[in-house]
Amino acid sequence: MITNIGKAGADTHGVLRYLYGPGRANEHTDPHLVASWDGFAPDPGRDESATLAQLATVLDLRVKQAGDRAPAKHVWHCSVRTAPEDPILTDEQWATIARRILNATGIAPAGDPDACRWVAVRHAEDHIHIVATKVRGDLREPRNWNDYLRADNECAAIEKEYGLRQVVRGDRTAAKRPTRAEKEKALRAGHTATPRERLRTTVRTTVAAATGTEEFFTILRSAGVLVDIQYFPSGDIRGYKVALPGDTNAKGEPVWFSGSALGPDLSYPKISERLAPTESVSVGRHSGRRRTAWQQVTDAADQIPDVLDEADDAVGQAYITVLAETLDALPLIAPASYRPQLSQAAAAFERASRSRIRARHQQAQSTRRAIKAIVREAAPTDGALLAALLNALLLAVVAAQHWHHTRHHDQQAEAARQTAEHLRAAYQAAAIQPLAVIHQRGLRLAVTVQQQQTALVRQALPDLAEQVLAEPGWPALAATLTDAQKAGHDPTVLLTEATQRRELDTATAISDVLVWRLHRLAHLNPQPATRTAGMPSPTRATRPSAQAEHSRRTR
Repeated sequence: MITNIGKAGADTHGVLRYLYGPGRANEHTDPHLVASWDGFAPDPGRDESATLAQLATVLDLRVKQAGDRAPAKHVWHCSVRTAPEDPILTDEQWATIARRILNATGIAPAGDPDACRWVAVRHAEDHIHIVATKVRGDLREPRNWNDYLRADNECAAIEKEYGLRQVVRGDRTAAKRPTRAEKEKALRAGHTATPRERLRTTVRTTVAAATGTEEFFTILRSAGVLVDIQYFPSGDIRGYKVALPGDTNAKGEPVWFSGSALGPDLSYPKISERLAPTESVSVGRHSGRRRTAWQQVTDAADQIPDVLDEADDAVGQAYITVLAETLDALPLIAPASYRPQLSQAAAAFERASRSRIRARHQQAQSTRRAIKAIVREAAPTDGALLAALLNALLLAVVAAQHWHHTRHHDQQAEAARQTAEHLRAAYQAAAIQPLAVIHQRGLRLAVTVQQQQTALVRQALPDLAEQVLAEPGWPALAATLTDAQKAGHDPTVLLTEATQRRELDTATAISDVLVWRLHRLAHLNPQPATRTAGMPSPTRATRPSAQAEHSRRTR
């Protein structure tokens, strides 16, 4: 059940005319009252002698009595809608629901003889409209502060009592959705996404790529975005706003959006906190070998489930923010065939990236630096690196879903679930070729070696061994264990460490997860001569080309 409380208005008769009229597309049927403040309000829908003017007059009576003391915007309008799969409620049930909403919001508290006048109009099977005038019998205004949240909480209780679909609810940290006018304007211009949505994607991707606030604005401008920076008298930056060329208002002026209007985490203070310079850390090495940015990001993503399980909430939120930045950056550099799914994953995880928990961003800065490096570092020719990164990101997103769920962040948990679906599709496509190469090497292992690896798995993983050995990916895991032994590692120790990581039980194929984790733990190079189809040449990857990618993702 969803409530929508519109902005207060000044035309009671106009609102009633719409509710009792045919609707924008003749969708209104049998408009009539299901309840009113005293049960005796005139009903133009069922009483031929009643008129809209009469109903508006009785609703406005106290507004007229209050005179200058009445609020200029005195009309309170709330719609309440059930889900398509919900049973059709009776008029009596809707009347009860209307009274509960009015009581919860403070418009008409139960048992208050001076409560505001109101009516509930039904013109469809699945919803009602509640209209009230905001002057009480004592000619004071009602105390309806925070009415949307209180109405939403009451709807959650109603859903349980009536057996209705329980809507996933948020914590008021979601980005503002585009208005109907914005959507219609975008369609007229030939775009499926509104300027607000396109700019949000552009700014989020730019934050993921930029190394500082100065470069943040530089990349935005290079992407063709209009940027207006506001300053304090001291010369310090106070904020910014952005617009798309050609998106103008009736006066021909650009339609500007502040960062906070695009998303709560895109205001200048929030962005500057994430882009604050920190002490540089040298590139990771293992046994004297340089760890590339791609490998560092993969290593960091593999650790996120453990961090979310063990760290405090502020650190966990910081790593979820970094996870979102990784997803935002990937469509800039991934092969073209994977970009649609990766762009959808990034868009879905946008809602999962925020909560009311304040992130301690400095705890995740080393991972953030690696993310910014991958958009500048040469793209890997090894397709297994992309598959390993996507596999680690998939498990990290599943861990984020669990983290949000345990903290009752319902919308964020659902957004993470949707993100996992897109990532899973991208991973499965990316892993086909590199896993096939490793799989073939596993099939060519000598029988004695295969038997040795089978015994090793049964010894190291007694609870998972039979499942792993029965999976189609077992030959690839056997080949990986053999490679680890040749590299001087103890495969039993590696397997034990790999299975101690969180979220293994959520994997579709445990053997696939173990293959990539063993490669990361042992720093193996699975197929140095194999390039993923569509992977850019290593000589081409330099600074992020934001203009081309933003136009693809927001088209």
